[in-house]
Amino acid sequence: MSTDSNRRDFLKVTAAAGAALGLGIPAAACSGPAGTTQASGSGGRLLILGGTGFIGPYQVRSALDQGLEVTIFNRGSRPGMFDGVEELVGDRNGDFESLRGRTWDVVIDNSTSRPDWVTSIAEFLRDSVEYFYYVSSRSAYSSHSTVPMTSEVPSYTYETAGVDRATADITQLPYGLAKAESEREVMRIFPDRYGIFRPGLIIGPDDPTDRFTYWPVRIHRGGEVLSPGDGTDPVQIIDVRDLGDFMALSSDQGHTGIFNLIGPATPRPMAELLYGIRAVTTAETTFTWVPREFLAERGVRPYAEMPVWRPPTPGSEGFARFDLSNEVAHGLTFRSLADTTQATLDFHFSRTPERQAEMRPGLPAEREAEILREWHASQ
Repeated sequence: MSTDSNRRDFLKVTAAAGAALGLGIPAAACSGPAGTTQASGSGGRLLILGGTGFIGPYQVRSALDQGLEVTIFNRGSRPGMFDGVEELVGDRNGDFESLRGRTWDVVIDNSTSRPDWVTSIAEFLRDSVEYFYYVSSRSAYSSHSTVPMTSEVPSYTYETAGVDRATADITQLPYGLAKAESEREVMRIFPDRYGIFRPGLIIGPDDPTDRFTYWPVRIHRGGEVLSPGDGTDPVQIIDVRDLGDFMALSSDQGHTGIFNLIGPATPRPMAELLYGIRAVTTAETTFTWVPREFLAERGVRPYAEMPVWRPPTPGSEGFARFDLSNEVAHGLTFRSLADTTQATLDFHFSRTPERQAEMRPGLPAEREAEILREWHASQ
């Protein structure tokens, strides 16, 4: 079997895959029951719960660039991180005194998946903020079998998650159910004044999880790269800076409703992702595409040993086939893959040598080489 595709074959594969992945996505389908803009420039004062982790700083910077007045609320982590940003100290676990008597146009809650904490802060801020924005997750959907996926697809309930409501510990709910229950609490407390943002895999500079970083780093190393599937499986992800830009724009414009924050708008085939990453590097790299069945037999799991990749198997057909026409109409934009790749590599190589060597997901080099030898032997 060939270990690489020449340019002509690659273009055929990605063109065909792109066309196939786009099937069934109407040009102007609505993303959900809300998805509206209330008033231009309504979010002049923004409160961010957290603000110093992975996604928070990009929300802060984008909001400042948007001309918003920003306040962050956390336990005092990384004080002085931003110029021109008010810092309030407190705790999501009930210490809201620094928020008392204050008002903001918008609050962004991106620091918890505990419904009880969401309830307590939302009720405390009910009369202090106009809009409550909650950063949820694509994992809130009870199924990803719909093509195309939109926010009309049901989110998890206790019943669909198989959790007994009567005996469940609300602090220990499964992640998807916890996010869905948190969303419902926001909607209950802020009817018609909420924004629910459901990102997929958030990637780019400062990502501590390495779930996308694995691929730029692996391809930068060069050589034969074990690549999952046949190259046509769809991928939709979101650069953390695009997420920050959209949430700042939403805060300024007063967007309400449910928004899926992933991209690009047309799903990108896995081959296009890996070839696009390679185009940023100077490494001599080839890709060997190995069927998912062969990988599964050897314990190589999608989203774990093979980050980003999740093939459209039964029940997951729509995982990376979201219709984003509503989000694009509201201003969601997508940086180029080259931009994201270069920024990710720059971030990775700015880390300590010890951290660079500690790639959290993905295959260790020895295991990758072993599986490649087994695949070639089987052919």
